[in-house]
Amino acid sequence: MLERQVPATGLGAFRIGYGLVALQEILFLTHFRPLIFDEIPYLDQGPPMIAFFLPLWALAALGLILGWHTRLCAAVNYVFWVLFTAFTPLWRDFDGGFDQMMISSGLLLIFLPSERALSLDRLRLALRYSVPGHRYELPRTVPVWAYYAPLLITLAPLYFDSAIHKLFSEHWRNGLGPWLPSSHPYYISPLDLSWLLNIEWLQKAIGYTVIGFQFVFPFLFWHPRFRVPLLVLGVLFHGGITISFNIYPFGLGMLVHYFLMVPFSWWRRLGEWIRLPKPRLKVYYDGLCPLCLRTVIVVEHFDIRRAVRFLDLQTHAAAEPALAGVNEDQLLTDLYAVDAQGRRYQGVDTYIQILEALGYTRPLGWLLRLPGIYPLARRLYRHIADSRRRCDAACLAPPDLEPGPLAQAWRDFLGSPRKKAARLAKALVFLGLLQLNSTVHYGLLHRLGWEGILGPAAPVSNLLLSFSHAFFGITPHALYLADHFKGYETIFALTWLDAQGKEHWLPFVNREGRIVTPNWGRVHSMWANVAVTPRLSAYRLEKFATKVIAFYGTRLGLDLERTRFRLKAKSIRMPAQWEKGLREWNLRQPWHDAGELVWEHGRGRLELWEPLQVRIAYSPPRNP
Repeated sequence: MLERQVPATGLGAFRIGYGLVALQEILFLTHFRPLIFDEIPYLDQGPPMIAFFLPLWALAALGLILGWHTRLCAAVNYVFWVLFTAFTPLWRDFDGGFDQMMISSGLLLIFLPSERALSLDRLRLALRYSVPGHRYELPRTVPVWAYYAPLLITLAPLYFDSAIHKLFSEHWRNGLGPWLPSSHPYYISPLDLSWLLNIEWLQKAIGYTVIGFQFVFPFLFWHPRFRVPLLVLGVLFHGGITISFNIYPFGLGMLVHYFLMVPFSWWRRLGEWIRLPKPRLKVYYDGLCPLCLRTVIVVEHFDIRRAVRFLDLQTHAAAEPALAGVNEDQLLTDLYAVDAQGRRYQGVDTYIQILEALGYTRPLGWLLRLPGIYPLARRLYRHIADSRRRCDAACLAPPDLEPGPLAQAWRDFLGSPRKKAARLAKALVFLGLLQLNSTVHYGLLHRLGWEGILGPAAPVSNLLLSFSHAFFGITPHALYLADHFKGYETIFALTWLDAQGKEHWLPFVNREGRIVTPNWGRVHSMWANVAVTPRLSAYRLEKFATKVIAFYGTRLGLDLERTRFRLKAKSIRMPAQWEKGLREWNLRQPWHDAGELVWEHGRGRLELWEPLQVRIAYSPPRNP
C-alpha cells in the first residue's frame, strides 16, 4: 500500500470537502457564539478569547480548502478541534455528533500528502523552486494507503461500533432505525418524506440494509469489486441523512469521505472529459526569463482544461508561420500568442487571449478590453516587460531541494520503506486496541450488563476511552437507539406575549414542533438530546430554555424582564413498531401551555404548571 502509486485527485477532493465542512461548522459556531459559549447569552458572557480563536480556526479551514500550507493548516485545525470539543461547552451540551470523526480525519490530514492535487501548494512550491530550464512539480500520485487510511481508521470502526450498538435497540432490530427519528418533529428537515415513510417494507429494507452495510464495510471497502456498490450505498445513506434530518453537518462530514471510494479510473476519465482535445492558444515566451517562467507556471496551474500551450521561443519560434518576419530581438521583448485560426497577438493582447481561452476567467479578459482600462494595462505591461531581467549562469543553477531540519528528522525517523511500514503497523495496532476498548466495554459489556466482570480494570478502561475520545476520535457511536426514543412522548416550544397579549413563537421550534433553520446541528442536539429527553429534568429544561430565550429575545430587541415567555408542550408517540402516518400525526398534535419562564435580576426561572410537574423530575446538576 505504501509503494503502489495512484492519482492524488480523490485525496485532494477529500481535503477540500473536509475543509468546507469544517469551515461551515466554524461559521455556525460564530453565528451562535453567545448561545453556545456564554453562560447566559449576552448577559453572562463566556471567555473573550473564543471570538479571537474562531477566526484563526476559520483561516486554517480555508487553508485546507485552498491547499495553502496544507500540513500546517491541518495541524492548526486539529488542535482547535480538540481544544474546542474538550474545554468548552461543546463536549457536554452541544455535541455535534460528528466531532470525533472530524478529529480523527483531521489528524490524518496532517500526515497525508493531500497537497499533491487541487492545491495552491503545487503553485507555491513550483514558483519557489523552479528556474529556467528546471521546472519543479510536486508528484501527482500518492501511495494508495493515503486513500485507505481515513476509511480504515475513521469510517470502518465508526460503522462497526455503531452496528453493534444497533443490535441492542428494539426499533433497529425491527428494521425501523431510520423511520423512527424521521417521525419525530425535532429531528426532521422541512422536506416532507411522508410518502416514503408510509411504505413499511421499504422502510424495513432500508433499516436492515444500513445494519448490514455497517457490518461489512470494514472488511470489503478495500476490495475493487465492492468499491462501487459500497460507494453507492454510502452516498445514498448519508445523502438521505443530509436532506431528511436537521443534522446535516454529520451527513456532509460522512459524505466527503466517499471521495476516497471513487474508483481511480473515474478520476482519470473526469480529467480526460474536462480537457480540450487540443489547445485553443499557443503562447511563445522567452525561455531564459524568470518572470516569463513564473507566468507560465501560474497560468498552467489554473488552466484545468489545458486550453493554452506554452512554448519557449528559442526552440519553437522558427517553426511557427505566424511569427515569420519577426526578428529575434522583437520576439524577446514581448509575450506572443497564436490562436487556432493563426492570428497573432502580443503584449497585453496575449494576456487577454489567455484569460478568454481559460473559459472561467473570460470576464477578466473582457474587463481588460474596456477603453479606460486597456491603455493603463498596456503601460503597466510595457513597464514590467522592459524592466525584466534574463537569466545568467547563476540563475540557471538547479534549486536546492534539501529538506529542512524538521522534515529531515521526520524522514530519518521513518527510515526505509520496510521500517516505515513496520511503524505504521504498530500505530494501527495501537489504535485498534483503543477501538476494541471502546467497542467491547460500551458496545457489548455495558449493553449486556456485564461491566462488573471488568472489576478494577473499569476505571482504566474509562481513562483510555477519555484519552482516545479527545485525541483520536474513538468513541461509542450509540446514536438514535431505543434508550433515546423510548418514552420520548413530550416535546416543548417557546413563545412570548407582546403588550397586547398576542402570542408569538420564538424562531426556534415552530408550530409543528420542528426545530427551524438555522437551529440545526449542535443547537438541535442541545435542545433535542440534552434539554428535552425521555427522562425530563426541570433543571436542564430551565437551563436551556433560559439560554434560548436570552439569545433570541435579545436579538428580537425584547426586554426580558418585562416580557412574558411561555413554555408550550405537546404529546407525541415514539413506538418501536411501524405505524402508517406517524410523522403527520406527531406534527398535528395540539400544543398546551405548560409554564412560564420568569426573568428576575438577569436570571431565568421556570415555573411549571400542573399536570406537567408530576411528569418532570428535578435533577440538580452534578457540578453546580
